[in-house]
Amino acid sequence: MFLVLCKIVKSLKEQFHRHCYLLLIFLRQLPTLFQMDGRVEVSREGKYLSTLSGAKVLGELAILYNCQRTATITAITECNLWAIERQCFQTIMMRTGLIRQAEYTDFLKSVPIFKDLAEDTLIKISDVLEETHYQRGDYIVRQGARGDTFFIISKGKVRVTIKQQDTQEEKFIRMLGKGDFFGEKALQGDDLRTANIICESPEGVSCLVIDRETFNQLISSLDEIKHRYDDEGAMERRKINEEFRDINLTDLRVIATLGVGGFGRVELVQVNGDNSRSFALKQMKKSQIVETRQQQHIMSEKEIMGEANCQFIVKLFKTFKDKKYLYMLMESCLGGELWTILRDKGNFDDATTRFYTACVVEAFDYLHSRNIIYRDLKPENLLLDEKGYVKLVDFGFAKKLQTGRKTWTFCGTPEYVAPEVILNRGHDISADYWSLGVLMFELLTGTPPFTGSDPMRTYNIILKGIDAIEFPRNITRNASNLIKKLCRDNPAERLGYQRGGISEIQKHKWFDGFYWWGLQNRSLEPPIKPSVKSVVDTANFDEYPPDPEGPPPDDVSGWDKDF
Repeated sequence: MFLVLCKIVKSLKEQFHRHCYLLLIFLRQLPTLFQMDGRVEVSREGKYLSTLSGAKVLGELAILYNCQRTATITAITECNLWAIERQCFQTIMMRTGLIRQAEYTDFLKSVPIFKDLAEDTLIKISDVLEETHYQRGDYIVRQGARGDTFFIISKGKVRVTIKQQDTQEEKFIRMLGKGDFFGEKALQGDDLRTANIICESPEGVSCLVIDRETFNQLISSLDEIKHRYDDEGAMERRKINEEFRDINLTDLRVIATLGVGGFGRVELVQVNGDNSRSFALKQMKKSQIVETRQQQHIMSEKEIMGEANCQFIVKLFKTFKDKKYLYMLMESCLGGELWTILRDKGNFDDATTRFYTACVVEAFDYLHSRNIIYRDLKPENLLLDEKGYVKLVDFGFAKKLQTGRKTWTFCGTPEYVAPEVILNRGHDISADYWSLGVLMFELLTGTPPFTGSDPMRTYNIILKGIDAIEFPRNITRNASNLIKKLCRDNPAERLGYQRGGISEIQKHKWFDGFYWWGLQNRSLEPPIKPSVKSVVDTANFDEYPPDPEGPPPDDVSGWDKDF
């Protein structure tokens, strides 16, 4: 808990230097933001736990995550407390993040070697700029020294001097201030410094810094990244729309329940008069969607799945709605959830994990090439088709991003959430690569690497990093190496997000000899062949009782008119 709060405060203080007025107001309150005069009693289920007084933090989970209160707090004296709502906190973080990104990107556009780079590349570089502080009189750069670092001045002034060969005296050249830069030749391989750069300002100097290795990993145009998918999806979608145009909700008959989710159930259905195939009908309670403010997520899910044409993503055929429910008619994958197989087997070997991970990589390749972030990777959201291939399902947290932009919505399963999501720094497709590393670990061991008794403890473990996790012996060296490269704390350093894109994952040593082309054309034999005896065989799914709550109330507000 303390580590999470400390990192949030550190992140806020870093962004404070970006001169955001809203953040300034927020930080002026921060030392006493949660300060309390008086005493309160902490209890759980009627059992006394402790008494708190003085400067204490209460309800800190609520600012990060939409979860239930874990204890009851009762005032036993008159109390004064500072409070902040989650929406306010997230708005501050989002605004300051956008301001920081725009300011850094503008800095970079003024540098000659950056001026011709694409906007999304500049944003990637701005994300990895680190702020370094120097005291008056410090030599930031020494003439003749070797260096591989580029600097942009974000605060203060520096003095540029050159040492004369004959007198050894330093000759003053000029002063540089905010927005000026130096050391750019070091990024192009010219590593001998040609001048001294000395901190001049009494209050010190702050510089944004990037080294040559990081620069070379990121410097790439999106055009250089290979995309295997073309726009055949539009033609495929037209065929699906034509085929299912005349099917109505009343034409479907329920065979069995395949699963139960947060908003409703998934039923196996068939079209009346057609026993040759079956479908999965996802039904979602409209009132519950409104109650949890998930309307936009549901509409985004429908849009993304409706346009997707990838054999590693479950197909959406048609949507329906009535006063109580929204419905999605989808491809039925009767091989069951990967989570069920993992639960029964305990863990998978290297080869099995490699196959399922490769299926997810193919799905991510398709989504990320279209600037779509998935954000909900876990074994429960991976379904096996009748042949044994894995498909991504449940796109409730998926989102289409503008090129080079981020999103600030806190969502996902706690064990799979990336550090930047926890810290509200904004995230993009690199968060999916973090979750891919977590998935590999769970498939190989049966348990995610970051697991606590409650969400806050899980977040603390995540923020300590992957290097603090002890890897079991059954994880091979190459698998361990790939997991650690995917689960880097800095999003820009994650494999898949750098210059070579997702192909860098496919070329990793752990995938040596893997038959990618056979996976793509479905000629590769899956490691586990599920037993599916008919189009209505639900043996690979758990059994579920009827909904004990009964039908939900009507919702006719009209927010779903485009569903």
